[in-house]
Amino acid sequence: MINFFVLLFAFSLIFLSITERFRSYANLMCLQGILLFAISFFLLKEINWLNLLFITAETLIFKAIAIPFLLYRIINRTGVSKVHKSALPIFYQLILTIVAFFVSIGISFMFKDPDITPAFLIISISAMLCGLLLIISHKRIFSHMVGFLVLENAVFLFSIAAGTEMPILINTGILIDLIITTLILSVFLTKVNKHNPNLESDRLTQLKD
Repeated sequence: MINFFVLLFAFSLIFLSITERFRSYANLMCLQGILLFAISFFLLKEINWLNLLFITAETLIFKAIAIPFLLYRIINRTGVSKVHKSALPIFYQLILTIVAFFVSIGISFMFKDPDITPAFLIISISAMLCGLLLIISHKRIFSHMVGFLVLENAVFLFSIAAGTEMPILINTGILIDLIITTLILSVFLTKVNKHNPNLESDRLTQLKD
């Protein structure tokens, strides 16, 4: 069952590379949040109310509900719904995403630690590379924000790659980082829209106080 959820997460990264609609980005972030909840839930060796409450708040409520809601709100307020026309074409995005998967597989084989779960390591590295690719190959700030959220999901997966017991302190730090980052970027995107309707990163240097 866990391998099925991991496979779905991998497919979400592929869909992320071939879509041009920001609403699809929001839907994929919701899907990834649900998958992270399912993966972490089934990985817990001992289910108690504290663990269940924490993973529900971090993945299902925040990642799968709060973040997509905030992304939709930003889309509606800014009126920007597609990636920039000068972004890397979908075909090349897909090729680079596939290459990222193969690179991740190669890196995972370099780790000989039996405590590290290869499947989670491969997907976490793949998500990290796909998030970086999204940031580098796109011009709109919204795409950069989604790429950063993918990086956050990669860190979450990496934190559970070394074992089935989730370190609550690490995950608490990730959750706080997600909250602060999302709030800051949401305010930033809304304010930038007043001066830069296209939300392009290469025009930020033209903004004046």
